[in-house]
Amino acid sequence: MTALEKDVLAILSDDARISHKKIAAMLSKDEAEISACIAGMEKSGLLVKYTAIVNSEKADDALVEALIEVKVAPKKKEGFDGMAKQIAAFPEVKAVYLMSGAYDLAVFVEDRTLQQVSRFVSERISTFDGVLSTATHFILKKYKIEGVLTEKDDEDRRLSVQA
Repeated sequence: MTALEKDVLAILSDDARISHKKIAAMLSKDEAEISACIAGMEKSGLLVKYTAIVNSEKADDALVEALIEVKVAPKKKEGFDGMAKQIAAFPEVKAVYLMSGAYDLAVFVEDRTLQQVSRFVSERISTFDGVLSTATHFILKKYKIEGVLTEKDDEDRRLSVQA
């Protein structure tokens, strides 16, 4: 990754809506150079997606979110990748990570109800050949998402200590 790519990614990570023109001005580069850099990162797969961070607690149609830890017996010649790809193919699955520790995969899932998430685990994930066990954790509240606090505390709640 080039220094320019690192700089552009840092800016886009902070605000994906920023224009190529503004990025060029911030980095003292030509707008065409920035556009070409971004296009190249998109084409190579380095830059995967632009997204909005949504505080689901404030949305009218809030979804149930869960972290499902999955312990698997890796298949010969596939390792963990085959199982991860199978699980990732489901539309309810928002992210899959290979992890160290007691469980091998961390699977983030969204659905409309607790029962639907539970059914997803019992009827889909646990039925895969090679899944040894699962542990489901429902996300109750998000305080920080992708490095951003979900609530802005405008008022100062500290107690006065003046005599």
